Amino acid sequence: MQTPSANPEQGAEPKDAPAAVPGPVQMVRTLHLMQDQIAIGSTEAHLGQRGLLGILDDRFKDFPPETWQNSKNVRAAVSFVLSGGNPGTLRKLLELGSGVVTETDRPLVEGALAYVEGREEAAQSALASVDPRSLPPALGAQLALVQSALIVRKDAAKSDELLDFVRLQAPGTLLEEAALRRQVFVASQTNRIEKFRFLATEYLRRYRHSIYAGNFRQRLASALTRIDFGKESSHFDGIVAMMNELEPEARRDLYLLVARSSLEQGLTTSARMMADKAQELSSADQASAARARLYRAASMITSPQAIASAVDDLRSIDRNLLAGSDLSLLAHALIMAEQIRKLPEPADRMAAAEPAKTLVATGAPAEPVPAQGLDQLQALSKARDALSRIDKMIKNQASSKE
Repeated sequence: MQTPSANPEQGAEPKDAPAAVPGPVQMVRTLHLMQDQIAIGSTEAHLGQRGLLGILDDRFKDFPPETWQNSKNVRAAVSFVLSGGNPGTLRKLLELGSGVVTETDRPLVEGALAYVEGREEAAQSALASVDPRSLPPALGAQLALVQSALIVRKDAAKSDELLDFVRLQAPGTLLEEAALRRQVFVASQTNRIEKFRFLATEYLRRYRHSIYAGNFRQRLASALTRIDFGKESSHFDGIVAMMNELEPEARRDLYLLVARSSLEQGLTTSARMMADKAQELSSADQASAARARLYRAASMITSPQAIASAVDDLRSIDRNLLAGSDLSLLAHALIMAEQIRKLPEPADRMAAAEPAKTLVATGAPAEPVPAQGLDQLQALSKARDALSRIDKMIKNQASSKE
């Protein structure tokens, strides 16, 4: 006896019927699922992404023109290109004419194409009228991410607002990971320290295994050197709490990176504080301990009270534990300490400074200032920020030997 479901005339599909080809919307969802795995650290997804993009590029080329009569498919094509797909997909849609891309979708298509082709002004002009809130959540988040990048140099506050929107629209996705990465540095550049700390903590807590986390940590170290903990020591405990989200070894390496970068910026108090934290985590690693001692001692040579002990520490460091750049830093820190020791005593500096003050106030010196005295004053004023120029000194020294 034949069951109803086995009768083709009653709606059953023949056994050899071809499988339905996924449409643009389904294809883009598949791509996004893979990319979201990249955000949590899947190297397999990262490696597989290029292959999947290649397959989808071919599929998008093969869709017949009538596919694009549906606005959802047009918007899926925009999402595909913003996710790394071939820009030719959008050029093809525009070439098909107004019968395919509606006047409503045209700014989105033209703006997305201009953005991925690096035509920022055209992209900004086209996308300025498109409201991310009017689009489906994923595409709206993508558009907001693009808009934030286009305006960040002109309007950091608006860029920050757009990145907030991305995080709310696309939690747990590569879009949120990218928004957090960018927003941390927007907050840093606008000196919103509390928001910077909160966002960086969120990133380290949730995305520290992301494929892009290494780049994030490098940029985080650079952002931290913009904070002068000598003037803003109240922020230090918050930064330490943020760093505690990392594993001890990664935390130690980041403290060392920030300590070194702070030295190069002349932020000696910041360098010392970071080096102290690195030293606490370096008991099992002699090379890291040596670096922490170096950065701490180098940060102390501009302090009259600490210069003697700092020099002793510098001289006692095992050079075999240091890399080439740190050996150069050690050598130049010792040279700088010697120069600082040769500066006049405080009383002599004050006496020499009075004629200089008169010169600034009146435009003419009350008495001639000896050239040697001016040289000493200039040397003194430069001593505090000399460490920020160590790398430049090294490069200049290398050039003079060539």
